Amino acid sequence: MTMTSSVQFYVHTMGKTSADPSQPSTGMHSVTGIVAVGHINEAIDQGNPGKTLETLLLPTAKLHDVNPINARHYQDVLHFSKVQKCKGSHDESPVLWLDEIQKGINDANRNIEKAANLALGTSMINRCLEKHDSQPILDILQSPKFGLRVVPECAETYYKNLLKAKNLKTKEDSNEGPWLKLLMKNRYDYYYNVETGESSFVPPEEFIPKTSWLTSEEIQTIIGQVTADYNREQLWFANENLILQLQALARGFLVRKNYEERKEYLQNQEPLVIKIQASWKGYKQRKSYTDRLQVLQDNIAAIVKIQSWVKMWLARKAYKKRLQYFKDHNGEIVKIQAFLRANKAREDYRTLIGAENPPLNVLRKFAYLLDQSDLDFQEELEVTRLREEVVTKIRSSQQLEKDLNLMDIKIGLLVKNRISLQDVVLHSKKLNKKSKNQVEEMVTGDKQGIKGLSKERRKQLEAYQHLFYLLQTNPMYLAKLIFQMPQNRSTKFMDTVIFTLYNYASNQREEYLLLKLFKTALEEEINSKVDQIQDIVTGNPTVIKMVVSFNRSARGQNTLRQLLAPVVKEIMDDKSLLINTSPVEVYKAWVNQLEMQTGEASKLPYDVTTEQALEHSEVVNKLESSIQSLRAVTDKVLVSIFSSLTMMPYGMRYIAKVLKNSLHEKFPDATEDELLKIVGNLLYYRYMNPAIVAPDGFDIIDITAGGQIHPDQRRNLGCVAKVLQHAASNKLFEGESAHLSSMNTYLSQTYQKFRNFFQTACDVPEPEEKFNIDEYSDMVTLSKPVIYISIEEIINTHSLLLEHQDAIAPDQNDLLNELLKGLGTVPDVESFLGEGAVDPNDPNKENTLSQLAKTEISLSLTSKYELQEGEGQDLKGLMIKTKRLVVDVIRTQPGNTLLEILETPASAQQESEHLKVVEKRAILDSKTPEKMKHSQSMLEDGQLPIEQKKRKIQRNLRTLEQAGLVSSANKYQEIINEIAKDIRNQRRYRHHRKAELVKLQQTLSALQSKTTFYEDQVNYYNTYIKTCLDNLTRKNSRRSIKLDGKEEEKGSKKLKHASLKYTAARLHEKGIILEIEDLQTNQFKNVMFDITPGEEMGDFEIKAKFLGVQMEKVELHFQDLLQMQYEGVAVMKMFDKAKVNVNLLIFLLNKKFYGK
Repeated sequence: MTMTSSVQFYVHTMGKTSADPSQPSTGMHSVTGIVAVGHINEAIDQGNPGKTLETLLLPTAKLHDVNPINARHYQDVLHFSKVQKCKGSHDESPVLWLDEIQKGINDANRNIEKAANLALGTSMINRCLEKHDSQPILDILQSPKFGLRVVPECAETYYKNLLKAKNLKTKEDSNEGPWLKLLMKNRYDYYYNVETGESSFVPPEEFIPKTSWLTSEEIQTIIGQVTADYNREQLWFANENLILQLQALARGFLVRKNYEERKEYLQNQEPLVIKIQASWKGYKQRKSYTDRLQVLQDNIAAIVKIQSWVKMWLARKAYKKRLQYFKDHNGEIVKIQAFLRANKAREDYRTLIGAENPPLNVLRKFAYLLDQSDLDFQEELEVTRLREEVVTKIRSSQQLEKDLNLMDIKIGLLVKNRISLQDVVLHSKKLNKKSKNQVEEMVTGDKQGIKGLSKERRKQLEAYQHLFYLLQTNPMYLAKLIFQMPQNRSTKFMDTVIFTLYNYASNQREEYLLLKLFKTALEEEINSKVDQIQDIVTGNPTVIKMVVSFNRSARGQNTLRQLLAPVVKEIMDDKSLLINTSPVEVYKAWVNQLEMQTGEASKLPYDVTTEQALEHSEVVNKLESSIQSLRAVTDKVLVSIFSSLTMMPYGMRYIAKVLKNSLHEKFPDATEDELLKIVGNLLYYRYMNPAIVAPDGFDIIDITAGGQIHPDQRRNLGCVAKVLQHAASNKLFEGESAHLSSMNTYLSQTYQKFRNFFQTACDVPEPEEKFNIDEYSDMVTLSKPVIYISIEEIINTHSLLLEHQDAIAPDQNDLLNELLKGLGTVPDVESFLGEGAVDPNDPNKENTLSQLAKTEISLSLTSKYELQEGEGQDLKGLMIKTKRLVVDVIRTQPGNTLLEILETPASAQQESEHLKVVEKRAILDSKTPEKMKHSQSMLEDGQLPIEQKKRKIQRNLRTLEQAGLVSSANKYQEIINEIAKDIRNQRRYRHHRKAELVKLQQTLSALQSKTTFYEDQVNYYNTYIKTCLDNLTRKNSRRSIKLDGKEEEKGSKKLKHASLKYTAARLHEKGIILEIEDLQTNQFKNVMFDITPGEEMGDFEIKAKFLGVQMEKVELHFQDLLQMQYEGVAVMKMFDKAKVNVNLLIFLLNKKFYGK
């Protein structure tokens, strides 16, 4: 920046600061000063101390204390200030103002003064050191010239250290000068002549420093070090105890360190130390041993004699002591032995159960578990008997239920005069006859016909037993057959034949096979008939319907009852609970209540829309109250459902899992929510929802004969079911149900709970794991599977298989085709029953045959291809036979491996033991019922001698090894593992059988209760029909028929015979007549209504006259009026012209004819 521009800038700035116009002289004076400041800044920038001094001495600058001698230092200080201002203001050409220049001059003067004092003090200290005079040094150091913090106690130390430092700087060069050089503020050099006292900030000409003297910086450093050492020493004295502790810790550390080092050294040298010690000890021991040996060799005879006596005495003493100890603790010893044996047995059993390859010696200990005891036979016979009784009860109960439903329909038609009383009586006799003779049909089928004792009949019986065994164990045949028939025929086929074939899943085997059929059929239906995932919901899948029907039948009904009965009964028992979520119905009920209470016609319209009904606050309040009650009741039902997941039938949960997986496989893009909604449609909507809506129809609650659920109770349950249905499908209330939208948040929250419930429900094991059943199960079970099936069902199944044979078994070599070929054509009922079962001259032969076709027979199912000899030998059957032979051999001949036993000849004793086992088994087989006996080939193999059994085992093992089932490399361990598995399964089977006995007894008890209920229904219907017959014999009787079968007492109040006459105008005033088509209100007085009670209780005849001329008449039933009131019909038409208020008409009839 030039001088001119600097002046202009400063003038501009000063102009801004002098804002007071009353001081013009000050402004003019400032202008002259500004010029001087500009000259000073320009001189500073030029770096010429002389030029700078001239400008500083300008009178117009009015600067004080300017000393020409210090011109150089002024230049340096002012230039440094200008540089600092440039850094602070980021201005490339800063200008020092007048006050800043004055401050720089003052700072320079102070620097010169401090430098002069410091140089003088340094000179004085060096002279004292040269003179070795220590007295003045402390005073000099304490003077403000140095500005040091000095401790008087260290005066001597100061002197010694300074002198020592001075001596180190000995004069090596005799040409040293008199000048001392000081550095001020780490920036400015100051030169002082110790001889003349001359000082300057400019290096003097021929400058030679005085090197033998201490500089001010060295003096300050030495003094500061001494003072710091003194302070540190005083600090140590003040903290002597802490220092001692620190020293102790340090010494301890060092000692421990030395100890550890020594210890480590010894450890490293341990082998050498041990070697030295061993050598020395060995030497001493050998010397001692040699000396002792010499003594003993010199006295051998005496030593032997002493030893013999001592040993004898010690042995006798120990023996007597031990013997006495055993006698004193005999009880404890027995317990210990028993514990050890039991522990060993448990350990062996754990090895048998858990080891991957159990040893043969362990297997041998538990081989006896495969034997069948008398208790096993008794329990098996009891299970068979109970199973037969349960199946019979189920079938008879289902038939009785159908007949009772038909009886309901017939009585309903009778009430409406649609059929004659004679038809009802005829059906009642038929019903009673069935109830009495339902067991006789089971007995008849076992005495003749296909059960006859002839070779031909036996062959036919076995053929059907083979056929139904194949159908039962291979679900693919029935699964295909179901979808080959029309839906009406397949439904009946499933309800009868299929459930009969699986004995209504009365045991675990049948339940396992039925679930396999359901799984196969469901997968077949989804793959062939489901095009969209929603088809499962919108349609009515056959298999889903079959699964739900089965699980709601007698076997699964008890589960639904346990699941829902408590909460449903609680809802029904709450008399104060009244839920109605229809605004129109709530509105009509409110209007009816008003009219019934006042006896006057309401001015409110009768037919309204939902929106119009919601305009009334009373309706909104009642609706809101219903919603609150509905939510509370629904929560109770949800808690009952969610807490009872384990009670849900395994079959339902497994089919839900199959449904979810099959749909996911066919529709891989479907989300988890979509799949779970389908699962919810099965588990809740199809299985639980109907039982909530109609608990009386699914035996959820107990209803006495003739009893029924009140309409309010049914509506409450229906509302709960509707909310649960929406929640399970995540469907919100919209459209026509928008008035319930306040529950949508509740529905979304409940859906998340349902979603978790459905996910957990699908988490079930496979049937093989659940029931512990595999391909060998039928081979090792004690009894053969038995089914109870009617002749009609056998014929229908046979004909259906032949009709759809090509679709079911397209392969000509299929086993089903071979069995059907052996059976030939479908036999008729007479061929099944045998000759003479029906009189050929009987005119009702067809009806008799139709009745006899329902005769049930028992079939013991067996596989035709169970065990075949030769090249086509069944490997599974061969494995079973081989295992039985191996068990017989290892029980009588021990050994470490099977191969060792087979190669080692049996001793005479082992042969004898084996013979006893064979004889014992022969006695047991003779007591075994026919249906529980094994195949003849197995029985014959069991009678072989032990050596022949071993040879047969070796032949079978070679065959099995060729098939890859066993290996001689591991000594046939595979067959040992299979035997161990059979032992485990035998134990589980016994437990399952006991559980099945309990379950069958419970099921039988439940079926007996249901039969008792149906019998009460039959008795009730008989009483009702008897009452009807009695009424027919008394034509003039006016007593009404009660639903409880009791007649109305003779003394009851009778209807008044006098007729009532009202004009239409009078009835219009009462609100009963609303309007008459084509007739003005002022003409109502010309219309007369004549109301006359009829012959039957509750019947009325109403005649209409106009101007005394009878126009029309109508028959009115009081029960119809009550029905219309229940259905919410407020207005009815009479004579097709007059509109009548139903509520007020009922009020009038009650008041005039019934005294109410």
